[in-house]
Amino acid sequence: MKHALTGGAAAALLLALATPAHGSTAGKTTLPAPPDKIVIELATVNGSGCPEGTTTVDVASDNTAFTVTYSDYLARIGPGSPATDFRKNCQLSLRAHVPGGFTYAIVKADYRGYAFLQPGANAMERAGYYFQGMPQTSQRSHRFDGPYDDNWQATDETEYSELIWAPCGEKRNFNINTELRVNAGTSNPLTQTSFMTMDSTDGSVSTVYHMAWKECPQPQ
Repeated sequence: MKHALTGGAAAALLLALATPAHGSTAGKTTLPAPPDKIVIELATVNGSGCPEGTTTVDVASDNTAFTVTYSDYLARIGPGSPATDFRKNCQLSLRAHVPGGFTYAIVKADYRGYAFLQPGANAMERAGYYFQGMPQTSQRSHRFDGPYDDNWQATDETEYSELIWAPCGEKRNFNINTELRVNAGTSNPLTQTSFMTMDSTDGSVSTVYHMAWKECPQPQ
């Protein structure tokens, strides 16, 4: 199902399409984003962390970024919580239309949210991505231990030599898989509640995907 490009004001996922002109990416010189219009569509959304109707997409007016807004990405344990709520996940399939002659790769991702963890409990954020028909990047995990009652942030960064570039001249969806998991540990889930969200309590951006750009080889 193709989702409309609409606004939202809760948890947000920002994909930054422009890197600074001639910026350095893990020791390499990267190109600025192409000047022509970039179109990104959210093709499909699946997962317990982003059920139907709880995820929207906005494209920035200058075409340098887009946001995905979640309203129900919450993993939790405790009194009254269903047994399956300890783990939530979301799979996004994105269709990007970039100007001819250019390709892109994800060089860094900054994830944000909020967590409330009882003493002895712990939580994990995990993420990975891949282009359709290509191997997935290794999933990277970040653990948080209770007691914890604050915003959380985690950053994944890829060396330039390990970047996975979108195939030149091919249309392949870009897929992002994320997961939140809360474990009771030594806390008592019968009487104590712990939770973790993929969002931002102040309505600002929760996740930023920075992209590197390069020119495609010219046909011989």
